[in-house]
Amino acid sequence: MKIQTSIWGDTEIKEEDIYTFSRGLPGFDDDHQFALIPWEGTPFIYLQSMRESSLSFLLVNPFLFSPQYSFELPEADREELEIEEQVLVYAMVTIHSQASRSTMNLLAPVVLNPEKRIGKQVVLHQSGYETRCLIWPEEHAESAKGGV
Repeated sequence: MKIQTSIWGDTEIKEEDIYTFSRGLPGFDDDHQFALIPWEGTPFIYLQSMRESSLSFLLVNPFLFSPQYSFELPEADREELEIEEQVLVYAMVTIHSQASRSTMNLLAPVVLNPEKRIGKQVVLHQSGYETRCLIWPEEHAESAKGGV
């Protein structure tokens, strides 16, 4: 199926790349279906609204940049997402004008059930994680200055 996006223009989307967020995303309660669109050649992926072409979020696998990242998914969220075995976790990214200062939100990961194609942004209360964690630690910032 083809959808219109503000970033990629007309884009072909596979049915298996569409996820339902029953409650939408915080601040975007009216949008319930989003497609995952990989940004080829990068570790990033877009979460694109199926309803609104101008609504998309840049995501990254947080474990690529923060291998020590871990959390226990609350049972209520596990049940809502109908998670049995498979789960995908992404962090929303905020791109800074200096790429080396770009951040990811580890406090509220996007959790996906790829078997049922259900998703939710989960807020990890009392986790100690922040909404703006540098993607590239300071010691790697020099190599990231080339841009994203």
